[in-house]
Amino acid sequence: MARYRGPSDKICRRVGAQLYLKGQRVRNGKSAFDKKGYPPGMHGRGRRAKVSEYGRQLLEKQKIRESYGLLERQFRRFFREAQRQKGVTGENLMGMLESRLDNVVYRLGFAATRRQARQLVVHSHFLVNNKKVNIPSYIVQPNDKVRVRDRSRKLDVIHSSMQLAAHGKLMPNLEVDRAKMEGVFTGPPARADIPFEANEQLVVELYSR
Repeated sequence: MARYRGPSDKICRRVGAQLYLKGQRVRNGKSAFDKKGYPPGMHGRGRRAKVSEYGRQLLEKQKIRESYGLLERQFRRFFREAQRQKGVTGENLMGMLESRLDNVVYRLGFAATRRQARQLVVHSHFLVNNKKVNIPSYIVQPNDKVRVRDRSRKLDVIHSSMQLAAHGKLMPNLEVDRAKMEGVFTGPPARADIPFEANEQLVVELYSR
């Protein structure tokens, strides 16, 4: 299955939630979701049909999967791994998604969106513990240091993202030194600390059918 390359705002309108896929436009309140909070298509303004329990479960899965930019097979792999771990499966899943390198780069403020973070990682602009890592799905371990490579420190896209992030709130599981353009991932965050409204328990129910 190919990765979706169409308008990001259509995804938000389809799932009925702001997934923060557009960076600056979302912060300025200029995204299509903010202007048109109804589903895309000629019948989008019409009254929504009653959603079944399965539909609610599927919608929550799509919301989480699209937000983190994963394909279905990747998402299932993360879910199976979350099931094998001790603890609550849904919370394990969210913790693993937050531990992906592309997400950590995004949360540290080195990229405006996860899609942008993924591209920067693929192009080898970051080091993990002083080693080049160009795999977006790489799982960052507790106390790993993520920093911008020396040759990438003048990239405008990184500096503009850092300026935007300076006005936001850093998650408690992260430490960042913007002067050195590096940060530390202290470990997967608690579910309550993840600023994303989703019901991951419905995803657990969906895959348990």
